[in-house]
Amino acid sequence: TKQEEELIQLNQRLKEMKQEIEEIKRKITLAEEEVKEREQNLEKKDKTFTDMQLAYHQQKSKLDSMKNMAERYDGYGNSIKKVMEMREAYPGLIGVVADIMKVDKKYETAIETALGGNIQNIVTEDEETAKRVIEQLKKNKWGRATFLPLKSVKPRSLSQKEKVLKEEGVIGTADTLAEAKEKYQPLLSYLLGACVVVKHIDHGIALSKKYGYTLRIVTLEGENFIPGGAISGGAFKNASNLLGRKREIEETEKRVKEMFLSMDKLHFEIKEEKEEREEILGELEEKKKELQDQSLFHNTTFHNVTKTNEKLKEAKEVFQELQKEKEELKKQGEEIEENKKEMEEELRQSEEQEKKMESQVQEWDSQMDNWRKEETNKREQVSSLEMEIAALNQKKEFQKQNEDRVEHGRKKLEKEEKEMLQSIEILSLEQSKRTREISEMEEEVEKTTLFCREGEQQLKGKIQGKEECQIKQKEFFQQREELADRKASLEKEVFRLNSQKERMEETSENNRNYMWEEYEITFHKAAEMRKKELTDLNFIKKEILTVKDVIKKLGDVNVNAIEDYKNLLERYEFLKGQRDDLVTAEEALRTIIDELDKEMRLQFQEKFKEIQREFDQVFKELFGGGKGTLELMEEDILEAGIRITAQPPGKKLQNMMQLSGGEKALAAIALLFAIQNLKPSPFCLLDEIEAALDENNVGRFAKYLHKLTTHTQFIVITHRRGTMEKADRLYGITMQEKGVSTLVSVDFIDKELEN
Repeated sequence: TKQEEELIQLNQRLKEMKQEIEEIKRKITLAEEEVKEREQNLEKKDKTFTDMQLAYHQQKSKLDSMKNMAERYDGYGNSIKKVMEMREAYPGLIGVVADIMKVDKKYETAIETALGGNIQNIVTEDEETAKRVIEQLKKNKWGRATFLPLKSVKPRSLSQKEKVLKEEGVIGTADTLAEAKEKYQPLLSYLLGACVVVKHIDHGIALSKKYGYTLRIVTLEGENFIPGGAISGGAFKNASNLLGRKREIEETEKRVKEMFLSMDKLHFEIKEEKEEREEILGELEEKKKELQDQSLFHNTTFHNVTKTNEKLKEAKEVFQELQKEKEELKKQGEEIEENKKEMEEELRQSEEQEKKMESQVQEWDSQMDNWRKEETNKREQVSSLEMEIAALNQKKEFQKQNEDRVEHGRKKLEKEEKEMLQSIEILSLEQSKRTREISEMEEEVEKTTLFCREGEQQLKGKIQGKEECQIKQKEFFQQREELADRKASLEKEVFRLNSQKERMEETSENNRNYMWEEYEITFHKAAEMRKKELTDLNFIKKEILTVKDVIKKLGDVNVNAIEDYKNLLERYEFLKGQRDDLVTAEEALRTIIDELDKEMRLQFQEKFKEIQREFDQVFKELFGGGKGTLELMEEDILEAGIRITAQPPGKKLQNMMQLSGGEKALAAIALLFAIQNLKPSPFCLLDEIEAALDENNVGRFAKYLHKLTTHTQFIVITHRRGTMEKADRLYGITMQEKGVSTLVSVDFIDKELEN
């Protein structure tokens, strides 16, 4: 009853513990899911951090490269670089024009167009510094440079500025769109004060026409309107970007700082995430430990329940077995009394049979002696036969070389040998038969002896049966106690083994965590990498020592290797990008060259035909008739020479080299005027080109020259009267006194107006 009550309590406790274990398992599952989610978040953030780090290093490398370019003054001329290297030696040397100003990105193209070549001018404090630097340039043959001393440079202003600034599309003068320190404002005004910035090329064209092509105008896209009517423009390619370099460096520095702050923030978030994950893992370990304790306690309770059930069942079975043993012992006592009488009768009969068997055994012994003597004789005969066989074999070997001579004797001996072997086999069979008969007789004697002994032993056994049963009963109780003790020891051993198993599982879990934290590899992944042939532990330990020794010989680990690799990779990618840009630029330039080549051929061919026609007309007008032609000497028009053929009136068609000096000069003048007619230039300077002409030809030359003054202003240096008579103004230099030149001028236009 007591055991049944204890069993009910243990079952109740077991049920409660099962519920607690299920609750702990549920909490462990939730914690593991949360850890998994944290791991995924960490993995994403680590990847983001790695990408940000890569982008940061790329921008940092780009910034360093830009700073290096700025410090080396890449994009400037060699003379500018050499001068800026001497900055420390000359305190009055300030820098280049691009360094003293700051321009908004949308105005950079316009301001750089407005500055033109002035962007590479060097700013100094005074003329003395410029003088000293120029001496160094001359001394070292570094080239030329333009200097802008602050003390001597005077500001420029735009005429009609207020009126111009009110025009449509005008943004302002270029100096107002650039920022500089107050001391550099006069220089800024000098460089950009007379330049107007407009929004679009249409505004520039309208403004230039309105003010008679007297304004310097630039557009936001880089078109340049030069006073006098010229316009420059097109695709603005500026790889060096001298004006925007400082802005790009500042923007890149700002971007690098922002990226660094973002990285730092993300790194802090990752650190917090890891700390939270470690806290959850700690709680998870505590829950697992609690689960192990509850499982151990549950197993102990379950074991106690099982043990109590077994004790209850065992007590009932022992009681029943004792009842059965009591009845069996009573029956065994009655059977022992009956068996005692039967055994006495059997003993008497056995003694009589033993006497008969002894007499028969004596007869068999005498017969056995006879068989043994006969067997000895047979064995002697067999031995002699064996010796004879050996002798014959030896003789056979000795006489092998005389085989032909003794063949008949050998066959006879073989026949005798077979007969002897057959007789030996017959004797052996007879001997084995005799041996079996003797063995059967001996077995019968042994059986009779054993039968007598068994009868005696059975008698003694029956007498001792009762005592043995009593002893067995005592031994049974002792054995039961021993089994109970052994069971208890086995339970302790099971408990110890379970504890050891849990410790091993904990160690295994720690090892798995170590593998993941140290090498970022799971147990299954490591198991896949396991090599089956590595079974020798001593060999593996030696191999580990060898590898460690090799690692030691490698020296200290460079902890910055990954960072160095990233920096090198970034630099490589940056340089590779520049190289690809250069290759792309080269291909683009080749394409442009091919296009220009085609365009040049087309334009040259068109213009050459026009010059051919114009040359013939001018030639006829200057020579008063005749014929002048131009011809290409080869098929490739860009590489071909030009043959000039002249036929003055009244002469054969001949090469220009066969003409007189005057004719050559007049033919050359005809070619010059033909080109001038097609594309008049604003002004032209002629230096005694008509010196070889006679008076008539000089008159024709002067007359035709005066005709060209409609579109071109000519300055002519001459000593010929005919040319002077056709001029509008004359300027002469006389030296009435030695070393003193005097200018004399005559204005024929004013004289004609007076007339």
